[in-house]
Amino acid sequence: MLEWRDGRPVFLGDVATIERVMRDSSGGMTQNASPSIAMNVIAEPGVNVLSVMDELKATVAELQQSHLDPAGLTMIQVSDDTIYIKQSVRMVITNLLIGMMLAIGVLWWFFRRLRATLMVALAIPLCLCFSFLVLDGFGRSLNVISLAGLAFATGMVLDAAIVVLENIVRQREQGRDALESADRGAGQVWGALLASTATTVAIFLPVLFLKDEAGQLFADLAVVISAAIVCSLLVAIIVLPAASYRLLGDRAMNDRHQSWWRNAADFVMLMTDTRKRRIGWIAGLIGVPLAIGAFLLPPADYLPEGNQNFISAFVLTPPGMGPETAQRELVDVINERIKPYLSGEKQPQIRNTFLGFFGSGAFLGIRAEDPARSDELIEKVNNEILAGFPDTFGRANRRPIFGGRGGRRIDVDLQAAQFEQLLEAGQIGVARLAEVMPEANVRPDPGLELGEPELRLVPDDRRIAELGWTRNDVATLVRAMGNGAFLGEYFDGDRRLDVILRGERWATPEELLAMPLASPTGDIVTLGELVSLSRTAGPDEIRRVDRSRTLTLQVTPPSGMPMETALDILRTEVEPAIRSAMPADGVITYRGTAEALGETLRNLSGSFVLAIIILYLLISALFRSFKDSLLVIMTLPMATVGGVIGLRLVDLIYGQAMDMLTMIGFVILLGLVVNNAILLVYRARDAERDGVDRKQAVHQAVSLRLRPILMSTFTSLFGMLPLLLIPGAGTELYRGLAAVIVGGMAISTLFTLILLPSLLRMNEEKSGAKVREIMPAQGNYA
Repeated sequence: MLEWRDGRPVFLGDVATIERVMRDSSGGMTQNASPSIAMNVIAEPGVNVLSVMDELKATVAELQQSHLDPAGLTMIQVSDDTIYIKQSVRMVITNLLIGMMLAIGVLWWFFRRLRATLMVALAIPLCLCFSFLVLDGFGRSLNVISLAGLAFATGMVLDAAIVVLENIVRQREQGRDALESADRGAGQVWGALLASTATTVAIFLPVLFLKDEAGQLFADLAVVISAAIVCSLLVAIIVLPAASYRLLGDRAMNDRHQSWWRNAADFVMLMTDTRKRRIGWIAGLIGVPLAIGAFLLPPADYLPEGNQNFISAFVLTPPGMGPETAQRELVDVINERIKPYLSGEKQPQIRNTFLGFFGSGAFLGIRAEDPARSDELIEKVNNEILAGFPDTFGRANRRPIFGGRGGRRIDVDLQAAQFEQLLEAGQIGVARLAEVMPEANVRPDPGLELGEPELRLVPDDRRIAELGWTRNDVATLVRAMGNGAFLGEYFDGDRRLDVILRGERWATPEELLAMPLASPTGDIVTLGELVSLSRTAGPDEIRRVDRSRTLTLQVTPPSGMPMETALDILRTEVEPAIRSAMPADGVITYRGTAEALGETLRNLSGSFVLAIIILYLLISALFRSFKDSLLVIMTLPMATVGGVIGLRLVDLIYGQAMDMLTMIGFVILLGLVVNNAILLVYRARDAERDGVDRKQAVHQAVSLRLRPILMSTFTSLFGMLPLLLIPGAGTELYRGLAAVIVGGMAISTLFTLILLPSLLRMNEEKSGAKVREIMPAQGNYA
């Protein structure tokens, strides 16, 4: 009831039509070209996505049976990230098992003894089980990254066991009994093993303290490999000596390849026999790798895009396009183009698709029937399905596996006081991008034209006050004549309903101005007496960044183009054209993935330098010699260039970029490649302390440590080869990492056998047969 007149109540229904209706449509959704309702389910951070998906599917099945089937409705899941996750997990487990078998095969080839091979191979399950316990103790989950860490650790955990058992077997080959061989075999090398294990574990410290996405992603990797390496040391110095005493028996042993190691040692000594040769090798193997690495170093990328079978696109529609027009001129047209691909009439066939329009754009999601043809389907979507719409921006890409800053979008923010100048600069920037980066997806936010039609109403404050109104009252009336003014809520006992006041419909601005209004003073006036109307246009939204008016060009580089390359193109070829149209106070900044990439490069560069410092100080403490530690560190350039060469070769085959995950490989590589150098330096200095002259000490070190060096290197390489060579879901996460480690270890092992003897033999003519006084921290073992 509104009031009483002439003794009778005036009800709301007497002056208004009251209806219970649905809200005005602001968009629409279709699934496989049929009307639908969409619902997104996003897992909270830190939860197990697989568990959430299992519970979700069970709930959907229950809901389908209890509510949807009786209503004749169907709920279909169009996007499932767990499919890719499960495929990736299966792939890395397969690679892990293949790597284990290859590593064991390498062991058998060197030992040619089944018991000795199985004893070393026993370190693999022991260390992996220990890693599981450590992961659980730290509250970590078993994911693709941690499983890849286990696969990387498969070959690494054999290093210590190989060195110990090889030394025990060598003692047996020299005629010593089982007990003495076990004691001497472990005692002679445990100091070097402690040093190599400590350096490998310490190298992960900089990675653990990274606060960006790199640290979050590779914390699991660091924990897994560190736990496995520590366990491998304990197995090597505690379990293997006891097992060798019991399992190897009293049979005589002979090394079938003994002549190989002797001939190789003689060759190394010949290659480093003169001072001139040694200086040449040192200069060449340190300087040349640095030059090659700087020349071949590929441009940096952020995170891998992934190979997920899901294509997404956003279509930016012309300003002012309403839901009805968008449905008729855009959504229906796209669905008609999609139908032949859904039925299989055209190839590649689409398995599932959804299309929606809300606000100023449409979004499209597609899954291919054959995942291997996703790239082909992307071309079809861009060239056929989304082509030919006037004044429309839209391009499809594969959805990245990492959201947020893990995507491939670069935000170019243009800021200035006059927005009209920003629009002109933005238009120039989009046109220039189309020339230099035609395959890129460019989305301006907001649009590049003041094309949103507007009816601007300017209030007459004097007339409004005369009638007893305020500006707020008039604004409510105007809203009521448009989409409706919200007055409150009504609770019907079941749900709350919005109460919306809406005036009579009007078709022209003149009809709007002629709408009669009853003022508080009792006068009847028209809206035209309270406001003046002008027809104009404006932006579809007002965007501000750091309180400044901003136009953002959202640039997604084409697949295969590294982010660093895209940024260089933007800065050198696009930015000058944009600046030419901007005012003097104009500012251009880069955000999104561009900002994250810069942070990552700075953090990883600092971590790389910090890792080298940690290595040097730790080895110096273990050797009690800054000079010997420097000899070990000088082998790192070869490892780095080896990693770059390995990455370049894989890039030629698979198109692997140097992304953030791959960059971590260079840090990890530092802790792995010094192990061989530590073994050689430790053995050479040990022999010198026993009174052997330097030349003979180096010869002994090479001949005695060549077999364990090659065994540990080949087991590590063959253990990682499946991660490097076998394609499949998820391999793009760790393939670049494997390429860096495999390439670095292979190159460094090959040339360390030349570089280190050259370094160790410098000034050997002056050394004589003096006993060294510098001793490792672990003591002297005969």
